[in-house]
Amino acid sequence: MEQLFTSGGIGIAGHLARPSIAAGTQVPGLLITHGFPHMNQGGRLSARSFPELAERIATEMGWVVLTFTFRGCGDSGGDFSLRGWLDDLLAAARFLREVDAVRGVWAAGFGTGGALSVCAAAADPEIRGVAAVGAPADFDDWASHPRRLLQHARDTGIIRSAAYPPAFDAWAREIRDVRAVAAIPKVAPRSVLLLHGSDDDVVPVFDARVLADAHGDADLRIIDGGGHQLRHDPRAVAVLLGWLNRQRALSSADRSS
Repeated sequence: MEQLFTSGGIGIAGHLARPSIAAGTQVPGLLITHGFPHMNQGGRLSARSFPELAERIATEMGWVVLTFTFRGCGDSGGDFSLRGWLDDLLAAARFLREVDAVRGVWAAGFGTGGALSVCAAAADPEIRGVAAVGAPADFDDWASHPRRLLQHARDTGIIRSAAYPPAFDAWAREIRDVRAVAAIPKVAPRSVLLLHGSDDDVVPVFDARVLADAHGDADLRIIDGGGHQLRHDPRAVAVLLGWLNRQRALSSADRSS
């Protein structure tokens, strides 16, 4: 991945996949965001398979797709904070809207990235729809043990600076303040797809149901026997691609009406 834009002065690395389109053609844009790294992956590998998914969506479906690594992860600078990751996503949406040929921006996030995509759409009304895959409704479990989370973030390499965070209490407060379940009513009536594995052992499937209820008209899909890593489940990817296809069709219909 290469440095594509900045967020709060921090360089954010990403991959931009473009379809083959005629000059003057406009197409929808999609943001793909990764989740919180596991110990066996580490921050440097957080989004290793997402450029492949981005290229597939660009080539097969004609979207411009941006996938990037949040601050502290991959080749991006900075250190992890939940509010910082949300700021990165909002900066990515602004960047993608300025890319040549892009008409409208949607967001698709996995795990933590899914919850933050919901929060970003609540803060940015120009994000036209959200797909949240295995997304937590809130981060209250993390907020109950912020020092444990801080140590985990150090162990996975997404906090690199020994003196970070400069104010621990403020860093910890963000964890409770960023809540997808509180944000998602503000996303309605925009389209929301909630994809979740029935056997997710990281984020309970109950979280998806809570988010669906809070939105009021979300498309809730439970993948039978699916775990947390739905990026690698072809059934989940097929559902996501189907949703994107419908979003593109609706977008084209809105333009022509």
